[in-house]
Amino acid sequence: MLNLPLQIYDTTLRDGTQQEGFSLSVNDKLRLAQRLADFGVHFIEGGFPGSNPKDTEFFQAVKKLKLKKTKITAFCSTRHKNFSADKDPNLQAVLNSGVEVATIFGKTWDLHATKILGVTLVENLKIIEESIAFLHKKGMRVIFDAEHFFDGFRENPDYALKCLEIAIESGAENLSLCDTNGGALPDFIAKAVKITHEKFPQITLGIHTHNDCELAVANTIAAVKAGATLIQGTINGYGERTGNANLCSIIPILQLKMKQQIVSPNKLQSLRNLSLFFSEVTNQNPYQRQAFVGASAFAHKGGIHAAAVAKLPKSYEHIDPTAVGNLSRVTVSELSGRSNVIILAKSLGYQLKKDSESTVAILQKVKELEALGFQFEGAEGSFELLLKRARKNYHPPFKIINYSVITKHIGVNNQVHHPPQRTGSEQVVEATVCVEIKRKKYYVATLGNGPVNALDQALRKALLPHFPQLKNIKLFDYKVRILNSTSATAAKTRVLIESGNSKQRWCTVGCSENIIEASCQALVDALEYGIKKNYEL
Repeated sequence: MLNLPLQIYDTTLRDGTQQEGFSLSVNDKLRLAQRLADFGVHFIEGGFPGSNPKDTEFFQAVKKLKLKKTKITAFCSTRHKNFSADKDPNLQAVLNSGVEVATIFGKTWDLHATKILGVTLVENLKIIEESIAFLHKKGMRVIFDAEHFFDGFRENPDYALKCLEIAIESGAENLSLCDTNGGALPDFIAKAVKITHEKFPQITLGIHTHNDCELAVANTIAAVKAGATLIQGTINGYGERTGNANLCSIIPILQLKMKQQIVSPNKLQSLRNLSLFFSEVTNQNPYQRQAFVGASAFAHKGGIHAAAVAKLPKSYEHIDPTAVGNLSRVTVSELSGRSNVIILAKSLGYQLKKDSESTVAILQKVKELEALGFQFEGAEGSFELLLKRARKNYHPPFKIINYSVITKHIGVNNQVHHPPQRTGSEQVVEATVCVEIKRKKYYVATLGNGPVNALDQALRKALLPHFPQLKNIKLFDYKVRILNSTSATAAKTRVLIESGNSKQRWCTVGCSENIIEASCQALVDALEYGIKKNYEL
């Protein structure tokens, strides 16, 4: 029996993106990959390099990140039945991705081999063998994702295990057993993993579960108890249909309940921030009632529970919330609130003292802004500025006195086209700003191809003569989230802007019922952060 440490394999960037309404840019994927590596994830599945240009670009760009010991893996299927392994375009794309580790999925359910893939059972074994052997002989480490393993094991265990045997003989270093349909129960998962572990004691096993029965986390834990050591899942349980196994639950269960060292305690304290960071970057609403990291995970309403928790927190809390970076809502005192702010500030390199006046002021400001709809997880730039602005000796490089944005349509007829068509009309957007720099006021006006662009151009025109470093700062992404959809077009909006230069990137946030005002807030923070950071570098 192997006695190996547990390792986390994150597949948010690939399997998570299969969630309905879920899309990531290359820059999004790079930001998420860096955050996962900083947290201490062992493997990050970067994508399917042969499936689309975006993933191909990611694998080239990710080489520039500093990921420490974290390994990026490339995902693809076994060879197509009509190609030899050396001619298969997907295998070639994995080989050319430049990564050290490949994750190859193949059929282990006889029904899928014959009815879906359209090959004989012997041919399927040959496909698995040749695909893994091809990459292994080229010097790549190979993880074999045994697709639909538990369905196959239930209906034809001998064949399912034969597929695994072939994978081992061909050079796979790990067999990750997949509950692809998400229909298995924990006792069956444990039985199948135990039998597989006993049959192949020389190799590590992994577990990959889906949440169709709301059992992905339970099934993963059952597999670990039966011998699996490579735990696959996604942050916040993102994934196709009802999602994948949620690493934000699995990691604290393994570390806090089962006493398995996954990441350092300090890293575990950033788990809630990690969850919220993924929500912001992926533009998904955080699930308030999510275990461990949700805003309501340790919330107690009035009455017996609240009174008991006020006296003794563990009376109604199964762990110390701060262990995962969360806090008890019934004890949202200044002290517990400060701890939460201190953890976030520490992740940005700022050391705050619990009892200092500046910490109290920062906490109060955070509470005020969050009540208005601001969200600082995923907006590190704005939060760091908040920390800077709390210092008595801080002087902003500029101030906005006033601004206006006007949109004009010239030559518009009464017909509305969907999609819009050129009918001789022209849109003109003009932004005017008044900026104070070193006690002098400057008025500028510019045109843009939209209100946000025009405002950005006006600010830059006013600031560039004084801060030439702004030439190197670019806007990379712009996201808008509706916070109270029941208000329709009067809803409050949160704007998240990603900016950066050649050395780093940062995100800033704005929030208002007026989307232009929210955008202006985020833009001002983006430029101020860039100016100040440039001086520090």
